[in-house]
Amino acid sequence: MNSRLLSVRWIRHSSSATGPYVPSLNTSFRSSHCCFLYVTNASLRGRRRLASEPDLETDIISRAKPVDVAVLLHSSGTTGKPKGVPLQHRRVIAAARNAEAAGYFRVGDELMAYLPIAWVGDFVFTLASGIALRFTANIPERQETVLRDLREAAPTMYFASPRSWDAMLTHIQVRIAESTPLKRRLYNWFMPLSIGIERDRLAGRSANITQKLLRGVGEVAMYAPLRDYLGLSRATNVYTAGEAIGEDTFVFFRALGIDLKQFYGQTENCALTAAQSSRDVKLNTVGKPLPGVEIKIADDGEILLRADSVFDGYLNDDSASQKALAGGWLQTGDAGYVDDDGQLVVLGRVGEVVYTKGGERYIPNYIENRLKFSAYIKDAAVLGAGRDDLTALICIDGGAVGHWAEENGVTYTSYAELSQRDEVYRLIEKTVQHVNDLLPKALAVRRFVNLPKEFDPDDGEVTRTRKLRRNVIEERYAPVIAALYDGSSGVDYETLITYETGAAGILKRHLTVQVVG
Repeated sequence: MNSRLLSVRWIRHSSSATGPYVPSLNTSFRSSHCCFLYVTNASLRGRRRLASEPDLETDIISRAKPVDVAVLLHSSGTTGKPKGVPLQHRRVIAAARNAEAAGYFRVGDELMAYLPIAWVGDFVFTLASGIALRFTANIPERQETVLRDLREAAPTMYFASPRSWDAMLTHIQVRIAESTPLKRRLYNWFMPLSIGIERDRLAGRSANITQKLLRGVGEVAMYAPLRDYLGLSRATNVYTAGEAIGEDTFVFFRALGIDLKQFYGQTENCALTAAQSSRDVKLNTVGKPLPGVEIKIADDGEILLRADSVFDGYLNDDSASQKALAGGWLQTGDAGYVDDDGQLVVLGRVGEVVYTKGGERYIPNYIENRLKFSAYIKDAAVLGAGRDDLTALICIDGGAVGHWAEENGVTYTSYAELSQRDEVYRLIEKTVQHVNDLLPKALAVRRFVNLPKEFDPDDGEVTRTRKLRRNVIEERYAPVIAALYDGSSGVDYETLITYETGAAGILKRHLTVQVVG
């Protein structure tokens, strides 16, 4: 392998720095005021030695073999104890080359190296791909200054988790609220316009001439300045991964002119398995497999991988290694399917898969999360295991739906009354239909009920972290569930509730069963 230099920039601000950084390599320091070049004594001694021993450079380069371990990382431990994952040089280099072949990485890209160093994403993006493709890595001063440093660095490639994108969106909204009246008016007029255009584009509809002209005006007046403020004015390869990103957040940044895309991977495959391309972004997929990566779906719905980037086994765990690499394919533990366009849809963990009466596979949590992407739905429980089709129990978000009701002249006196208004049912039906459009027809939610109360941890329906206790819900709402499947148009229901004061009471309501479509 040819010797290549990973260029590193440490971003410092004189107003907050507490002392000089002294790296062990020749490092270009870029601050908000000036640039410095620091050459350490160790580096000078190294250069003198290389000059005095002509064969030393070749010897050093040849010491590392492709099958040597480049890094020892650990699995997340979501299904058990974390396991050691040794990644060989040849594996991580193969991952970088696969990403380059697809155009997801480019020689000379510039990135922000702010990810946790124990995570495979940092090693593969910053170090392995950085060395193989000669990236410039900008290292922020500390975690709290990342957003400020991002603007200074203006990288060409940027990756952030869905939660980071949510935090960035919140930051934008707060700053807009604090800005001048003119800026607020520009934002409140141009952003809805571009979001509508982007939603139409994702649905396969093209913008008309008027929309294109207005979008061009907005590019100059608002979109480009806002991208520059965020530090993403030069970013052409922008990604998110790790979990499903909220639809509103995803569409917002794409509407802003940031080519945000989703990708999928795991530590055992050097983080790079599949990724969306700019030409075929979809809301519910993670894109097509990278060049050099083969994907197939097992009979039980598990996603299987085969590629040069797949690891060679866990550290000191032959049993787990044989299971993970059975048949020459990496058993990802994730369930999914490949859609008609060849894009991968990741549903969740295989252990969460359930089946309808007709044998259709689905993961309730996947559909529930898609429903909860709507601001109007706080919780949802999707039903259908062993039944003919899927239905849902919906808990509206009282604050968001209440605000909507006030703006649309819908009167109500309580959460229970609001949940049963016909106008609210039509509002929620639009969200359910939108989610249905992203699902195979066999897995569409056919009917739903708006519950008269939220799922409450004090009632044992959810945990303190809002995870559903499905057995409790199935038991407590048995009459409502029966009405969802017996053709009833509604059901009289009463339940014991616990108030914030600790007092208990009985809530009685007639609940409507809404047919979707």
